[in-house]
Amino acid sequence: MLLPALGFPLPLSPSLLLNAVALLFALAGSWLLLATRLREQRALARLAGEGELDEEESWALEAATGRVNRFFYRFGAGTLLLALLLSWSSTRL
Repeated sequence: MLLPALGFPLPLSPSLLLNAVALLFALAGSWLLLATRLREQRALARLAGEGELDEEESWALEAATGRVNRFFYRFGAGTLLLALLLSWSSTRL
């Protein structure tokens, strides 16, 4: 770090830095979940506007798009879980 080399003490404790990293992960994970949901809603609206949606299959998108959405949902949830674990472990420092 540059600041300790210049003689300035680092005023942040390790638990605060770990909490900041947890916050970064939480923001990224929540943004990914929201962006995926918005992407899914836009695709459904586009298909409904084109008249390509059947009443029975209004919830289903293409198989590849569904797999990508599930991956993003799982990755976003995993990122939020990692943020929770990091925040919880920062209380142990």
